[in-house]
Amino acid sequence: MAGFQASLLAGLDEECRIGPRELRGSVRRVDLGSGAWCDLRPAWVAGADELLVTLLNSVPWAAEQRWMYDRIVDVPRLAARYGDGEPLPHPALVGMKAALDTHYLPEFARTGELRGRTEPFTSTGLALYRDGRDSVAWHGDTFGRDRAGPTMVCLVVLGPARPFLMRPRAGHAPPGPTRRHELGHGDLLVMGGTCQRTWQHAVPKTVRASGPRISIQFRTPETG
Repeated sequence: MAGFQASLLAGLDEECRIGPRELRGSVRRVDLGSGAWCDLRPAWVAGADELLVTLLNSVPWAAEQRWMYDRIVDVPRLAARYGDGEPLPHPALVGMKAALDTHYLPEFARTGELRGRTEPFTSTGLALYRDGRDSVAWHGDTFGRDRAGPTMVCLVVLGPARPFLMRPRAGHAPPGPTRRHELGHGDLLVMGGTCQRTWQHAVPKTVRASGPRISIQFRTPETG
C-alpha cells in the first residue's frame, strides 16, 4: 500500500477529527428524473486520509469471485461486509451510519417504508480498490430493483479521487448523458428513490497513477 500519499489538505486543519461533518444544510440534491436522485456532500469525513490508512491495515479484506456469463471470475477489488447488528471496524463508521440514519429517517418515515424501524441503513460494505486496475462494471444494485418504494445507497470514498459514473438504464429512464463525479478524500454520494432501478453506475479502470482507495457503502434493508 506504499502508493498512498495523504492529501495536502488533511494536515492543515488543527481541529480535524476522524469522523463525519455536518450534513444538515450541506447536501446538494440532483434530480435525475424518473423518480431517481442523488445527494452530494464533498469532504464529508474529516480525517479521511488517516482513516484510510487505519482501515487498510485493520479490515479483514477478502477476495471474491462471481459468475460472469459461463464461468467464475475474480472480482477486481477486495471486500469486507458487515450485516445488521455486526460491529463496524472503526468508530468513525459508527458515526457515519448514525449521521445518515438521522438525516434520512424523515424521508423514509414519510413513505412508511421502514415499518417501525428507526435505522434506515442496516448493512455496511467496504470495497478496496488497490490501484487503477481495480474497478466496478456498469450495474444497478440488485437489492433495489424489485422494490416499489425508495431505496438508498450511501457511498463514502476515502483516498485518491477517481471517476464515479452514472447513466440512465436503457428502457427504464429517458436517454441522457453520462454523469461523472470525481469522488475521494471523504466525499459522500447518496443514490436514492428509483436510482437502482432506473440508473446504472460504474467505477472504470484508470491508467493514471492511483493509490489504494476505499469505498464504504451503507444500504437500506432488502425489505422494509
